[in-house]
Amino acid sequence: MLLKSIIVILFIAILISLFTGLRFLVKDLGDSKSRVLHSLGMRVTLAALLIGTIVYGVFTGQIGSQAPWDKQLHSDGKQLEQQRSTKP
Repeated sequence: MLLKSIIVILFIAILISLFTGLRFLVKDLGDSKSRVLHSLGMRVTLAALLIGTIVYGVFTGQIGSQAPWDKQLHSDGKQLEQQRSTKP
């Protein structure tokens, strides 16, 4: 549950950084280029952390796919393995 909360927080932080960069780009009349680049760097860092957290969750088994088509593929694979093991 903690891992999913971290993922949601990182996603919200990316959205905040995105809109902050947009505000810097549109409303700043001064030297907005450095502020926009700083916002971009923050967004890239947060995105890398988000991807790393998701990969960690998948490899540790804390996050899994619950899509219906994924369940069919996994259940068919298990059935095929069981059929192969019972055949002489």
